[in-house]
Amino acid sequence: MSRKVLIVTGDGGDSFETLYACHRFKESFWEPVVAAPSRRHLHMVTHDFEAGWETYVERPGHAVEADVAITAVSAKEFVAVIIPGGRAPEYLRNDASLLSLLREFAAQDKTICAIGHGIQVLAASGLLDGRTVTCHPHVRVEVERSGGRYSNKPAIRDGRIVTAQTWRAHPEFYREVFASIGA
Repeated sequence: MSRKVLIVTGDGGDSFETLYACHRFKESFWEPVVAAPSRRHLHMVTHDFEAGWETYVERPGHAVEADVAITAVSAKEFVAVIIPGGRAPEYLRNDASLLSLLREFAAQDKTICAIGHGIQVLAASGLLDGRTVTCHPHVRVEVERSGGRYSNKPAIRDGRIVTAQTWRAHPEFYREVFASIGA
């Protein structure tokens, strides 16, 4: 069995969620592969919570290198895909090659994961109908409009779909991810 996990992000993606995924898989002897619209240096951000704000704050994050372009990837090479949050999902959800790739993962019954705003890409892919998921509360409406059921839990696994509200749910999220991939 392959031990490769695809992590899809782009400029404006959450650097903490992306780098945590890379490190978490490496420490468990899995091979993380970062994909983006093109293979290059990505400008990332960090979203955090700050008292007095009605929404999250955004600050510059650590840079991430994309290993491969989304168009050069096939689901058959990987056991799972993870879509971190940040701002990248708002434009990645319009990438037809990514939407097709996620449907390929689903057709092959592989694990599909999203953190926070990453759910926007799953919604655009048509993968949420009838599923119970969680996400950043500000994108709950996208879940519900795409036929999904929103739960306020930190992390949820519904079949092969694993979702988390934010990076604060990393412990619960990665327990579910690793259970789903049989690690």
